[in-house]
Amino acid sequence: MIRHTTTRLCPRLLVGLALLCVLPLAFAATAGQTETVSNAPQTMRLDYMHTGDADEQHYALDRIVIEPLPWAGNPARPIDDSNRGNNRFEVLDAATGELLYSRGFSTVFAEWRTTEEARTVSRGFQESLRFPTPAKPVTVRIHERDAANAFVPVWSIDVDPAALTVQRTTMPSTLEPVAIRDNGPSAHKVDLLILGDGYTEAERDKFIADAKRLSDHLFTVAPFKQRVADFNVWALMAPTPQSGISRPSTGDYRPSALGARYDIFGSERYVLALDNRALREIAQHAPNEFIEILVNNRTYGGGGIFGQFSTAAADNAFADYLFVHEFSHHFAGLADEYYTSPVAYAPTDAKVEPWEPNVTALHDPARLKWGHHVRAETPVPTPWPKTEYEAHQREYQKTRAQLRADKRPESEMEALFREELAYTNRLFADAPYKDAVGAFEGANYAAAGYYRPQMQCLMFDRSDAYCQVCSDAVEQIIDLYSRGTR
Repeated sequence: MIRHTTTRLCPRLLVGLALLCVLPLAFAATAGQTETVSNAPQTMRLDYMHTGDADEQHYALDRIVIEPLPWAGNPARPIDDSNRGNNRFEVLDAATGELLYSRGFSTVFAEWRTTEEARTVSRGFQESLRFPTPAKPVTVRIHERDAANAFVPVWSIDVDPAALTVQRTTMPSTLEPVAIRDNGPSAHKVDLLILGDGYTEAERDKFIADAKRLSDHLFTVAPFKQRVADFNVWALMAPTPQSGISRPSTGDYRPSALGARYDIFGSERYVLALDNRALREIAQHAPNEFIEILVNNRTYGGGGIFGQFSTAAADNAFADYLFVHEFSHHFAGLADEYYTSPVAYAPTDAKVEPWEPNVTALHDPARLKWGHHVRAETPVPTPWPKTEYEAHQREYQKTRAQLRADKRPESEMEALFREELAYTNRLFADAPYKDAVGAFEGANYAAAGYYRPQMQCLMFDRSDAYCQVCSDAVEQIIDLYSRGTR
């Protein structure tokens, strides 16, 4: 049963008979295991293990699952043409090789293998691929970017939907999704699922309020604001016995429904959920194409993996920013444009043109990938007060690190963040190219060699708006997953 916060009476999961005319014929149209019968195919999930180290990797099948709810995707756009992600997977007709479905994505494993730990330790990560249940045997193929950022195949597996090994039953669940925003059939909309971690049963109402507050803020930010009618938003939580999630760097360990914790890869502010099986077992009980996990903590932190999930600390004073910034990684594959904060990833000398739409290595200024936005009078590279900014950042980062080392109250860290943003706003206020689109050096965790489109953007600092290039990139993904209402 799906509970609504609205007064709409009709069941949300009824997709409608009209969908029969637009479903790809290669995918099965079967009855859903919910109260309503859907004419969309059911959702197939391929769970696998991704293991290795900095030098090698291996894939191994875990299981193939038919999820309890119908496929929530847009049947009119089965093929991903966005060129986003460190990986791409394809579903092909096993007999003919016809491409039936594809999506770009990134992985926690790909991030981890760039860390120092990956040079000496082999680790395994759980991952999942979700797609419409096919009507006949298919080949599922995973591609990965090579050294030149071109996709090359790295693993494939044949999948027969009629095989006895396909898991077709799901344990009954008491989890009850809440419709925060219900704008129509899933096949026509982007389905955003907000999961809660670190909320007790007594804090269920707090979780719903947090989910509504932060998703409402998302839709005040352009272009989400203009495309709000293209989204459904769901909220779902599995209660935990204690409030909050683990933060190992402070010796604070708590049970977690989704395996979310701070200190991922040694970064005190990086929050990810590493128990993919637990996440998927919970998420399958609500329509979802994108997942944001709210952790019931005040300490600043979050994370985002393209096509997988994002996280944000719900009670931080900058939770609005965290929610949107981390969701931008997950939803649109946007790169971080900042470069002065410490990160867990080992730097590389090779400055290959990034696949992310909002950063560039600028190997050929005449062919800048967002060049259509650059006015003729704007120089490329584009000057900005970089020296002054970096001098201030060195002092700010020292203060930030000391606050954490001294275990000062989070309110002091929040005050420092406000002061830093105020300084940046003052510094940029009179800069000649403040509002111009160009190529501003300093992005993608590097002070030199990578460039961002505009001086300021919520992917660069804690400001509240995208640059034009990021806004375009978000709209492209909205169009991929929704039928569009523009």
